[in-house]
Amino acid sequence: MEEQKTSLLGMTLEELRRVAASVGLPPYAARQMADWLYKKRITSVAEMTNVALRAREALAERYEVGAAHPVDAARSADGTVKYLFSAGDKRFVEAVYIPAEGRDTLCVSSQVGCRMACRFCMTGRQGFGANLTAGEIVNQILHLPESESLSNLVFMGMGEPMDNVDEVLRALEILTSDYGCGLSPRRITVSTVGVAGDGLRRFLRESECHLAVSLHSPFAEERARLMPAERACPAAEVVALLREHDFSHRRRVSFEYIMFEGVNDTMRHVKALAALLRGLPCRVNLIRFHAIPGVELRSCSAEQMLRFRDALNARGVVCTIRASRGEDIQAACGMLSTKKIMAARGE
Repeated sequence: MEEQKTSLLGMTLEELRRVAASVGLPPYAARQMADWLYKKRITSVAEMTNVALRAREALAERYEVGAAHPVDAARSADGTVKYLFSAGDKRFVEAVYIPAEGRDTLCVSSQVGCRMACRFCMTGRQGFGANLTAGEIVNQILHLPESESLSNLVFMGMGEPMDNVDEVLRALEILTSDYGCGLSPRRITVSTVGVAGDGLRRFLRESECHLAVSLHSPFAEERARLMPAERACPAAEVVALLREHDFSHRRRVSFEYIMFEGVNDTMRHVKALAALLRGLPCRVNLIRFHAIPGVELRSCSAEQMLRFRDALNARGVVCTIRASRGEDIQAACGMLSTKKIMAARGE
């Protein structure tokens, strides 16, 4: 049986230095390898033509690039494209390309499935399958057909990023460093249900990327019925942690708020939200609920969302309504799932 090779994609500069040393290359060869991996976006070690042939052959014996193109795609009438990527061992994740005038965004996944079990989310209903490696995360960006046009990344695909914080932080280092993709951290937003433990603290300390917190209700018991994570990580504690950090300059924090008819859409909710977030520089994004099988929740009317937005703005909380994209291909917020695909392919 052929020995499995180690993927180079997803390695930091320090890790590539160790790889270089292992095949007798000088330390500067690590930057050469990083350039091939993250800027030239090669798919095989043989393409590293400025690396000595003998060293290239030694590299190829033990390492592979680890790049993988999407295995399938679904295209929406609104231009959104949902891509399917392999995550090894008959597992798959979805990433969503969202084109817009002057701003092309990729919604990135960090896990196969998710442990958080949010009531309104297809990924949560799928359950947890596996953490993605930094290489599998970065691969979604680098080997997307529209990769060169991307201006923004949002870690709002499958999975809870703070539940896979080691690999997410390694991916963010590669994406934002000069040796890697060189993206501004201000072009990247990482979402969380509010896992207020070490994961979120590390993200706030070690990254400069924007943060989005899934909130959906200012009331603990109601939020817990929608999001079981509330019981372990109360929203009030998450907000208290965020108050310890400075969001008054270029780094932003936002709160995502899916609106459910008759559940979290009243003026009582507006008042409680305004009180919870008072004094914290932030934005609230209202999101239309996208119906999923087996869930009796219903979306608010557009008129009610407008009233809710205006009432929050009137109380000094910046609030916008996020446009819905890709619903016809199940690519909109809360609709990503590869459970059926994995079952069909023999998972």
